Amino acid sequence: MTIILTDFARPRLFPREPRRNTIQDITAEEFERHLNEVPPLMVLDGYAPFCKLHVHRNWTSTRCLAVPITDQNRHLLCSGYDARTKDELPVLTRWFENIDPPVAEYLIVILYSREQLAKEGTVTDADWGLVGCMYTAEPMETPMAPITMMRNALGVEEGGSGVLLDREAYRRSVEFWSAHANWRG
Repeated sequence: MTIILTDFARPRLFPREPRRNTIQDITAEEFERHLNEVPPLMVLDGYAPFCKLHVHRNWTSTRCLAVPITDQNRHLLCSGYDARTKDELPVLTRWFENIDPPVAEYLIVILYSREQLAKEGTVTDADWGLVGCMYTAEPMETPMAPITMMRNALGVEEGGSGVLLDREAYRRSVEFWSAHANWRG
């Protein structure tokens, strides 16, 4: 099985100007090589048949990305309109600033099949393409953000995958993200 780091994920996980809330201590090429050489601890089903999650123990100093919202840190929440790429429409997001989350125990790599990547405009000979990564304290998936679920339902033209909205998964996502936020640093 072969894995590539997609052009969609590369700037988000390995930006030109390093940030504290991205993958630390290694290059994009070293990360991709590790994923191809070291088997995951477990493989989880993703939100659709073309999506798999590879759970790896964190071998970097990358920090947990989702942080619980508490009375002590609520005042550090920020919000604004952001787009993941230059081609996507900005959506309202929120995040923490000026916090120091713990180092993640796990890196959960989000993979799409070659066939799905082709539908979304990425042609590759690799079996799987890395489209994202979760940095977590537990070896389980962080729920997809509600806006990402909606974007997926809009289709590939709007930066999604074309997977219809699952109302129960959406409700679980809202419950989680009502009590957590990502951070920037």
